[in-house]
Amino acid sequence: MPFPLSRRALLSGVGAAAMLGSLPRGARAQTPVKGGTLTVAADTEPRNLNPALVASNGVFYVASKVIEPLAEMAYDGKLTPVLATAWQGSDDGKTVTFTLRDGVTWHDGQPFTSADVAFSATELWSKRQNLGRVVFKDLQAVDTPDDRTAVFRFATPIPLQLVENALPALTAVVPRHLYEGADIDSNPHNEQLVGTGPFLYREHKPGEYYLLERNPSYWGQGGLPYLDRIVYRVLPDRGAVVAAHEAGEIQLSAFSAVPLEELERLKGIPELAVVRKGYEGITYQLTVEINHRRKELADVRVRRAIAHAIDQGYVVDTIFRGYAAAATGPVPKTGVPFYTPDVATYPFDPKKAEALLDEAGYPRQDGGMRFAVNLLPAPWFEQTRQMGDYLRQALRAVGIDATLVTNDDAGHLKAVYTDHAFDLAIGSPVYRNDPAISTTILYRGGLPDGVPFSNQYGYDDPAMNDLIDRAAVELDRGKRIDLYQQFQSRAADQLPLIVAAEFTFITVASRRLHNIATNPRWATSSWADTWLEG
Repeated sequence: MPFPLSRRALLSGVGAAAMLGSLPRGARAQTPVKGGTLTVAADTEPRNLNPALVASNGVFYVASKVIEPLAEMAYDGKLTPVLATAWQGSDDGKTVTFTLRDGVTWHDGQPFTSADVAFSATELWSKRQNLGRVVFKDLQAVDTPDDRTAVFRFATPIPLQLVENALPALTAVVPRHLYEGADIDSNPHNEQLVGTGPFLYREHKPGEYYLLERNPSYWGQGGLPYLDRIVYRVLPDRGAVVAAHEAGEIQLSAFSAVPLEELERLKGIPELAVVRKGYEGITYQLTVEINHRRKELADVRVRRAIAHAIDQGYVVDTIFRGYAAAATGPVPKTGVPFYTPDVATYPFDPKKAEALLDEAGYPRQDGGMRFAVNLLPAPWFEQTRQMGDYLRQALRAVGIDATLVTNDDAGHLKAVYTDHAFDLAIGSPVYRNDPAISTTILYRGGLPDGVPFSNQYGYDDPAMNDLIDRAAVELDRGKRIDLYQQFQSRAADQLPLIVAAEFTFITVASRRLHNIATNPRWATSSWADTWLEG
């Protein structure tokens, strides 16, 4: 089930030669050592650690070592079998049959069977999971003719390509015997995880650490996992992460936990490696979210003016210090085979922005401003906060008076996605391998209020909705790719939101740590083969 060659070339080749020099010395030549404690930095403590309910990188970072999906991404463009060893779609697109791995047990000793997959799919992914509710919304049932076979039956055709692309992030399997008959949302095992993975969940001491220990009964071959335990030290202060690296107290920080401005200095420390690989399958985007309920912002000329007011070169070079790329639309350049560069673009041109604003009927008034907006930067990344500061200045330069409104995480989510109490907001959606997983939800009209990271902007375009709906059921891969390229063209033309940049993350690791960045979702994968020199 490989991707087209272009995707394989991209995932295995982009920056590979440059990045290998950043990996720990001798990592490919040495024999793995068993044992040791890996201490890593964690900057958040999710309330719910169950990835079958909450598909997010903060959850995966810890939970993916305990709870496993049906398959994982690989750099050769194929999928690596995990709990599923094979899968096949029917000609009519209404069933997908999975063959499951034999000899797998849950951490409490109970056998893993197709009943666990069926329960996870029908009760968690399709009904409760933030992303699964979109991809698996038409899942009618999962038949289990035997313990090693799960047959997914859909009410409408679903592209096998989409199902395959969803497997790494959306198919975490939980034990039916610990969830059935109990309240799923308040189940204690949403934090005290019981899985099939290489590590056992042991302890969470709030404000201090999570502790995982080696699973001695893991199904993996070759004596995996190598590590005895993983300790996630809670270090929300980024300066403390840098200090912990320099003192040798941690061996890994992921998701750019180290400030970008510190990376050049850390590269000079012989014991540390700065690694840019391992995130290609979870590309982030820096976006300007637009409330179309606001009369001025409902005018596409105003939205295009805002796009022309943004200097993408400044965003990439100054805010991201070069660790990003200018974006052209909703699918990033890493999103092969769907990405197309053949879309409208809006180069930095303040004079063009001013002309568009004049044309839209918003001339400069006394004091030089045309109209005022509230601007809410998402609080969870340094770069989203910095983008808020920059955009305020960029808008002011073309006569739009932007007032920054800052909130904590919960307050921002409520203001933007429930109350719609914003004019502009800075967001950071994630592209997860397929436009239908977490991208088209940002553009499809008619969604219910209160769904985070979805179209809560008052944007509802029939032509856009039609493209999204047709692509969602198109079984032919070539036609599906074409529909998503039309989707990108429509998004670039209408600018329901503005995508300013696309970025992944940086890992800082001890050179004693080996087998890191070995797949495009490495930080959110199992780390079964990661090992630490003594």
